[in-house]
Amino acid sequence: MILLGMLDVSVWTLVIWTLLSCHITLLSVTVFLHRAQAHRSVDLHPVLEHFFRFWLWLTTGMVTKEWVAVHRKHHARTEGPEDPHSPQIYGIKKVLLEGAELYREAAAVESNLEKYGKGTPDDWLERNVYSRFIYLGVGSLAVLEFALFGLAGIAVFAIQMLCIPVLAAGVINGLGHFWGYRNFETTDSATNLTPIAAIICGEELHNNHHAYPSSARFSLRRWEFDLGWAYLRVFSWLRLAKIRRVAPQPVFRKGKEQMDMDTVKAIISSRLHVLDSYARSVMKPVHASTLKSLDKSQQKPLKSIARDLFKGQAMLDETARSRVAAAVAGSHALETVYEYQYKLQAIWQAAGANQEALKHALQEWCRQAEETGIDCLQDFADRLRGYGLKPFPG
Repeated sequence: MILLGMLDVSVWTLVIWTLLSCHITLLSVTVFLHRAQAHRSVDLHPVLEHFFRFWLWLTTGMVTKEWVAVHRKHHARTEGPEDPHSPQIYGIKKVLLEGAELYREAAAVESNLEKYGKGTPDDWLERNVYSRFIYLGVGSLAVLEFALFGLAGIAVFAIQMLCIPVLAAGVINGLGHFWGYRNFETTDSATNLTPIAAIICGEELHNNHHAYPSSARFSLRRWEFDLGWAYLRVFSWLRLAKIRRVAPQPVFRKGKEQMDMDTVKAIISSRLHVLDSYARSVMKPVHASTLKSLDKSQQKPLKSIARDLFKGQAMLDETARSRVAAAVAGSHALETVYEYQYKLQAIWQAAGANQEALKHALQEWCRQAEETGIDCLQDFADRLRGYGLKPFPG
């Protein structure tokens, strides 16, 4: 009788409970550990925060300080030799299959916790229960589910224990830096796995997150959906959460002839939007028109570098840079817009530049761009002067 459990439930009841419990676990990771703790983009009501802490202790045994420290180090050292779980360093197979082990190795380094784990909960419960007895929660869950569901409860428990290692440690840390589409040319290989980010509660939009790490909202295109953000809006309406930061949303003021400090701030804070707009409205049209002007036999070099045209210099090795430079050299217009792309990036990358110097540099860039005689580049320069930021309604 004990092998059948105390409750006589159907298979569908077990399936629903398994899916629901895993969903709450994933929601707890993205809302509490990731957005609230690691990036401070949202403040949670103490009741909601403690529910997430308890649930993660019960279903994963993860320690908040350790998770936050490993994730912050990932952002600080992305794709470098110190990145705790980069597929570019360890290989996609290792991160997919052994992502949880890589996490535990990084979490065991005390210096990582001291440097990157600051500001996480340090109350009596954290010190004496959650961090001290990390296996008590999952052990209690295993006993409870076996008592309620019998042998089927062990199967449910096994799936729950695989949820985070497979979907978070494996899929997001692995595929999220290996395969997918990119809205922004960040200085790492982060990708968006799908525009409908529901299974892992928004974490699928990993390129968006790396573009704007401190944003509570991961969806940045009209066709994208971030389930974690949808929950946060509900929590905010219920006064259980306060949104602190979201990614900047540019607006444009037509007919603006001179830049001011508000324009400079808008350009700098939304610089990845600026580069994306430059790629779509300048680089792609000039690349396409150049291809049309060439014979088929001459098109191959330009087609081969199409994707590399929009990448930052840091994402290209020396061979790729040389290949792009050689390919664009045959077209004055394409070589010019390619050069101006990096001139624009160099402005906000200048170390120690104050806002007045940035304003002067951006004005000079616009003036020179307009003198090139390239229509789409002139239009972009005119549009750049009208940059502003849409206020977040809260």
